[in-house]
Amino acid sequence: MWPSNPSQKEVLRFAVSCRVLTLMLQALFNAIIPDHHADAFSPPRLASSGSVDQLVEGLLGGLSRWDAEHFLFIAEHGYLYEHNFAFFPGFPLALLVGTELLRPLQGLLSLRSRLLISVALLNFLFSALTAVTLHDLGCLVLHCPRQAFYAAMLFCLSPANVFLAAGYSEALFAFLTFSAMGQLERGRSWASGLLFALATGVRSNGLVSVGFLLHSQCRGFFSSLEELNPLKPLMKLMASLCLSVLIVSLPFALFQYYAYTQFCLPGSAHSIPEPLVRLAVDKGYRITGGNEPPWCSWGLPLVYKYIQDVYWNVGFLRYYELKQVPNFLLATPVAVLVVWATWTYVTAHPWLCLTLGLRRSKDSKALEKSHPGFLSPKVFVYLVHAAVLLLSGGLFMHVQVLTRFLCSSTPVVYWFSAHLLQNQEPLLRSVDAAPEKLLEKNSPPGHEASRNCVMKLLYNWKACSPVTRCILGYFLTYWLLGLLLHCNFLPWT
Repeated sequence: MWPSNPSQKEVLRFAVSCRVLTLMLQALFNAIIPDHHADAFSPPRLASSGSVDQLVEGLLGGLSRWDAEHFLFIAEHGYLYEHNFAFFPGFPLALLVGTELLRPLQGLLSLRSRLLISVALLNFLFSALTAVTLHDLGCLVLHCPRQAFYAAMLFCLSPANVFLAAGYSEALFAFLTFSAMGQLERGRSWASGLLFALATGVRSNGLVSVGFLLHSQCRGFFSSLEELNPLKPLMKLMASLCLSVLIVSLPFALFQYYAYTQFCLPGSAHSIPEPLVRLAVDKGYRITGGNEPPWCSWGLPLVYKYIQDVYWNVGFLRYYELKQVPNFLLATPVAVLVVWATWTYVTAHPWLCLTLGLRRSKDSKALEKSHPGFLSPKVFVYLVHAAVLLLSGGLFMHVQVLTRFLCSSTPVVYWFSAHLLQNQEPLLRSVDAAPEKLLEKNSPPGHEASRNCVMKLLYNWKACSPVTRCILGYFLTYWLLGLLLHCNFLPWT
């Protein structure tokens, strides 16, 4: 969505500034801090690198750490190793498209260098557009433009910042997911379903997003119960529910089937370069055309479930060990935000929550007018989505990934933070009352008045409320620490 009003333009301007600063800082940190020798996936380089390739690596190499190496490897070589199938094809395909656009430079740059440039440019674009899309979604759901603006500005300082810039799929997934939510709010179910399906092709947790389509269709059904013959609407509802599940889950199913054809069917062996075969032997990676893996004989042969179990040790409460306490502490702030948001909403709307948000349309409109902002009845389904993600992530996943997991999947983290800022920060309440006058007053000397509320709060840090300091302190600390640690192969979220 292209910005069409001053608030959206300010969001885009701030998002671009943050993206530029991110790229500059990762290059600086990568240059001055020695890389940690981590036990991470590190395939050999098959092509020789020239001086320009080395320059690109020096400037953008911080974007290729940890799991980013998997995405780059898949884009360059395809799905050769079994554990590669933990990473969905949406982002590697986007990188290949970006690399094709850089084809005129192939005589000067190796494929890896062009992939690194694609990572930097595409995630720059996706994350900036996501900020604008989140602002648009907030206006549609919250019916409070100022709170939607604050949330979008906070997204630019997301605690998951480094993963929105590095060679990870978070930026693309957030853009597709928030765009799908916006289309659904506009009543465009087919466009929303297509975008949710594309998001599922980028990350597996896109499957959970089918709940938005199901809830929207059920809400429409209950609003039509006054008809004399409910049988026809009921049959239509069942058909649309099944179709929604099919559309959103289709990319996941096709990807699992592709893995099955590569490892479980005869004649699926590929010609693999010798250095990559040696790496598989040394590290114990299973390659296509080798021995048939055990998941092939399952009743429902899901390679994704097998990889999460065997390679990453993902399972119910498996991560609950004493040595993982630091990782739980890392994930605590975002978990507290979502729990706090859930409690605030449930206590404000107990009956709405008990009826699963399926109120009659007339009651719903009255409630929306009386509760603009985060407490709007439209937020209910988003809050349930965030709570489900938190519960599944906290019980089954590596807990430290909760920060990037939630910050790239749900707008609730930003909406509730904006809600707290608007309600608890006197400066922002004054801005709401007389925005232009106060913005001029609080602008630094020699600068024109700006709509950037975040910068105003930072300029007046000592006068901010404790809640504001905690929220901005958390966002800024994770924004900067993520760059410092992740770009040098040091453990982060």
